[in-house]
Parts: sequence; C-alpha cells; structure tokens
Amino acid sequence: MAKKPLGTDSMGIQKTMRVGDYLGDCGGQFALNAMTGLVSAVLYFYTEKVGVAAATAANVLLAAKIVDAFTDLIMGKIMDNGKSPKGKCRPWFLRMAIPAFVAIVALFTVPAGLTGFAQVAYLFLSNVFLTAIVSTAIMIPYSAILVMRTKSLEERNKMGIFRAAAGYVIGMVIAIALVPITNVLGPNGVADQMAYIKFAVIVGALSAIFLLILYKTSKETAAQEEKPDDGLAFGDALDKLFHNKYWVIVLVANLFVNVIYALTSSSGTYYAKYILGDDNLIGIMGAVGLIPTFVGFIVVGPMTKKFGLTKALKVSFALGILGNVIRCFKPDSFILCITVGLLGSFATIPMMCLGGTLNSMAMDYNDYKYHNKIIGMSASASSFGGKVASGIGALSGRLDPGCRWLYRQYGGHHARRPLRHLHLQPVYSAGDVCRPVYPDLQV
Repeated sequence: MAKKPLGTDSMGIQKTMRVGDYLGDCGGQFALNAMTGLVSAVLYFYTEKVGVAAATAANVLLAAKIVDAFTDLIMGKIMDNGKSPKGKCRPWFLRMAIPAFVAIVALFTVPAGLTGFAQVAYLFLSNVFLTAIVSTAIMIPYSAILVMRTKSLEERNKMGIFRAAAGYVIGMVIAIALVPITNVLGPNGVADQMAYIKFAVIVGALSAIFLLILYKTSKETAAQEEKPDDGLAFGDALDKLFHNKYWVIVLVANLFVNVIYALTSSSGTYYAKYILGDDNLIGIMGAVGLIPTFVGFIVVGPMTKKFGLTKALKVSFALGILGNVIRCFKPDSFILCITVGLLGSFATIPMMCLGGTLNSMAMDYNDYKYHNKIIGMSASASSFGGKVASGIGALSGRLDPGCRWLYRQYGGHHARRPLRHLHLQPVYSAGDVCRPVYPDLQV
C-alpha cells in the first residue's frame, strides 16, 4: 500500500518527514544527552565515590573540555571532506555506536589501584575519549543532518522539538534518578563504584542501540537535491564563518545558554547537599521541574508560530532571568528554589527545541552569501558553545571546596555547624560567585 503523500508546508516547501522519521532521529539526541548528563554528574562521582580531590577532578574535566572544544571545528572539516556513498553525516552514527558504549562505561571504571599521576591520566584520557572524540564525532554530523534532511523550516522545528524531548528524558533520568538508582544498586542502600558502572552499562547499551536506529532511519534527502559543497581550506572556511553574523550569534547564544545548563547540572547535587542539606532533594527538584518542561514542549510550537522564532526565544529568556533574580534573595529556601525553578525550567525549552533550526538558518545564509553552506564547520557552532560551557561548568567544582575552606577558617564558633548552614549563592543564579551571606560570618 502506497504511503500517503506528505504535501508541502505553509511556505510551499515539500515535506519529507514522517512520524517514524522523527522518532528515529531522536536516537542521536538520546546518546548525546546521556553523555553530557553523565559527564556533568561525574564530578560528584569522582569526589564522593572514588575519593579524588574536588579541585583535581575539576581541573581534569576543564582540561578535557579545552581539548574537546578544539576538536569540534576539526571534526566539522573532516565531515565536510567526507566522500562516503552513504552521505556525509549518516556513516558517523554507525561508526560511533560501539565506541559510545565503551566510552560511557570507561568513564566510571576508574581502576581502584590507580593513584597520583596514573589516576589523573586515566580520568583525563577517559573524558577526552568520550567528549572530544566520540561525542564530537556524533554531535557535528547530527547537527548538520538537520539541514541535509529537509528544506522545510517547519519540519526542522518539529525535529528540534522531538530531539529536545528525547534528550530531556534521558537528561532528567540522569539528573533525578542517578543518585537514587545507584543507591539502590549499591550495597546496603549506599552507592559505590560498581553501582555507577552498572548504571553506565545500561545507558551505554541504550545509546548504542539508538545510534544504530538513527543510522537506519536517517536520510540526506535535501542534500541529494543540491550540488555538493565545494571543498574549502580550513582557514578559509573559518574566516567565512566568522564573517557570517548569524553563525556568530548562534555561537555566542549557545555558549551562554549552555553555561547555564552546565552549571546547573554540575552544581545541582552539591547545592542540594550542602546548601539545602540533603542530596536526595535533587530528585524532588527535578521532578517538580518536569511540569513546566512538559508545558514548554507543548507550547513551543504555537509560540513560534505566533511570535516568530526570535521573539519566542526572547520571551523565554526574560522568564528565566526573572526566576534567577528572585532566587538570589533567599538561595537556601527549598520552597523558593523549586517555585522559581518552574520559570527556569520553562525558559530552557524553546532554546533546546529551536537551537538546531537557528544553526540550520545560519547554514542557509552561508549558501546565500558564499554559495556554499559549509555544513560541517557550521554545525560545530552548537557543539563548540556547548562544550566550552561544560568546561566552565566544571569550574563549579573548584568553587565549592574553596567556599567550605573559607567557612571553616573564618567561621569561628559556627565552623562546627553542619555545612548546610553556610548559605552560598548558586553560581548559576547570581553574578557573585559563591559569596558567603551568613550574617555573622566575618571574612
């Protein structure tokens, strides 16, 4: 039985995507967000379960992210020069399926006998393998295939929504359930390293399966209808990108938005444990955040149709800023934290859904201005911003022990109180970084 014709969108552009195509396309986002979520959570694992000093672990993650940031543009150029008959993007999903599983598991299999430099080297290399090699080799083609899959902005927006929803599911599972699940998997209800390894095996296997599904269902339909991009030298391509103001805007926007994502994710468990007094509260905070998140996924489409893409993003950013400003007045209040968190959670959804469309529009402008979309290196804008931001997020691990040391050094008779009585402003909601606001603490 012949499939029903898809017809055209509101701009008269031929549609190419069916429901199965959208669902298959989600596989890449599942794998990528699984990696991002685990890397964000690994700082807590290193310090609390392996016994690595917080400053050392944070330095390792930051160093890995520096390496990671530079591999994005390199991968973009490699993809642009690809000659596979399967396309420029699709082959990478197949190539990276097994490495994704290995990299995710290796993140948590820190050998017990390693100490000193050997331990630091293992942490660094396992993070570089996951983020700078495997994740990059998936992220760049996955971002690029959005524009190569369809010419329709409506379909690109819908792909973004499906991707964001799939990525958010695995992201929230890790953020909300990682600590409780690993506690259940650990002996006597307390997580140990083996509990984290078991969790990583499950997530890694699912990531590999979804990447294989993505390879099977993805097509480069739009690219087949156009002339291939002319090869450009690395320096020439980079120069053209930085003279594309829309690519630069997407680059900067992704940087700042992902700084918020990274800081919130990497510092959330510390915030719940040391400021609110119970690391299990992170699960409640994440669960409450699901409400505005689901609302956001539902309304982002109508918002975009009514206000346009840029205005919808401006409205969401304004709501996020408002929520974070309110949180600054009483950062240790659990009720206020989850209440204003509703605004913050909602504010992140439009950018999650529409960021890929913004990047595809920057590629279209490349085609208009240079008669060359420079697809691979253009796609690196989103990945570059996200990974630099993750490195900045890793710095939160440096801030927490420093604030605790100051408190114990100068806190006088308060130094023996539980650490939750030290109210530290969260770095992701205030301009001051870890400024003690305990009323009678003289520093």
